[in-house]
Amino acid sequence: MNAVIWMDTRGSAEVRRIIKGTPSASGYGVLKARKWIRATAGVPGRAGKDPIAHILFIKRERPDVYAATYKFLEPVDWLNHQFTGRFVASYDSIATHWVTDNRDVLHVCYDDELLRMAGIERRHLPDLVPSASVVGTIRPELAADLGLASTVQVVTATGDVHSAAVGSGAVADFATHLYIGTSSWITCHVPFKKTDLFKNICSLPSAIPGRYLVADEHETAGVCLTFLEENLGLGEGSLEATEALAASVPPGSRGVIFTPWLSGERTPVDDETIRASFVNLSLQTTRGDLVRSVYEGVAFNTRWLLETVEGFVGRRLDPITMIGGGARSDLWCQIHADVLDRTILQAADPVLANVRGAALLAGVALGDHTVDEIDGAVDLVATHRPNAVPRPVYDAAYAEFLELYASTKSIFRRLNCRPIPLRGHKVT
Repeated sequence: MNAVIWMDTRGSAEVRRIIKGTPSASGYGVLKARKWIRATAGVPGRAGKDPIAHILFIKRERPDVYAATYKFLEPVDWLNHQFTGRFVASYDSIATHWVTDNRDVLHVCYDDELLRMAGIERRHLPDLVPSASVVGTIRPELAADLGLASTVQVVTATGDVHSAAVGSGAVADFATHLYIGTSSWITCHVPFKKTDLFKNICSLPSAIPGRYLVADEHETAGVCLTFLEENLGLGEGSLEATEALAASVPPGSRGVIFTPWLSGERTPVDDETIRASFVNLSLQTTRGDLVRSVYEGVAFNTRWLLETVEGFVGRRLDPITMIGGGARSDLWCQIHADVLDRTILQAADPVLANVRGAALLAGVALGDHTVDEIDGAVDLVATHRPNAVPRPVYDAAYAEFLELYASTKSIFRRLNCRPIPLRGHKVT
């Protein structure tokens, strides 16, 4: 069957089934959650976007496919299989299946009780190998097709968050990066395994051997600008022109606030029903106000996340390296510096952070350089220091931003828990 993308939520009902129990808290059976957290540092997300939910959805809805499947692989591990013929996953790529014991980060293994609780058979899952290790040698026929030597070695692949963390150049413990792409996150490497179930944040095995990485996410960030242009016709056709339009409006967007929850949210609230909105529109509201409010709304959301991450790691995180497509915007970097009251380091070639990270991890696996040599090795194009002038405006708007979530979450829950007809389908 077709691959299941990460935003697919059709497995939500199956996840809710396996996590429920008595006594219960926040939808989780307390004893089950305790077992999951103790072993993995996290629990399956109720929204159904984790790999475990996708597998359980296939098991329920496509039992023929499930029965015929030899191994379920993440995309990165499928690529490694294509290159080497081996069915393996690394300690970091398997983490959000929530069936591994991660307490010894150098020896991650499957947990039989978690497999039973999840309802997934071990035979359907790949063997595990350490992060940043050599998987094998490239298959001879593939080497010939690609014009590569038959001795080329293939190293463990890694997902976007893990590769971005390395490609940002911020790899020392607590060195922090902010990624603004389709989605967004704030993360850093830490020397401990920890969980905050109520804020939906934890530390999971990193792509760097022997290290943990803070795991959190905002579902929509840079894609809000795409939505603005494609659905509301408010973009200017290029990042530069859109940025110029936003820059023509003073900080605070003349009172307009945008909440960027186009696909629910994960951290610091696990809420799949919350949705985006423009607030405080009037007949005097301009296109520029709306565009700038999107830049600022994403930054307000980032501040909400930063407060959560800093509480989790127990320290102020400053400076923060910004990467991803959003980091191409000088204005967005400065808005983040002003809203967060943190120094933002704008990385060079920010869109290539993931590719850069994958290459740097390959170098670690092959012994070409050490992790310590990566720290600070990525070039910066600018340093954006917080400006005190707009701070009162942003502080006031941020307080209202938080209030908007508290005041509207029940409305969105009622609206989005009802059956909504798909486009082009009739309701009978």
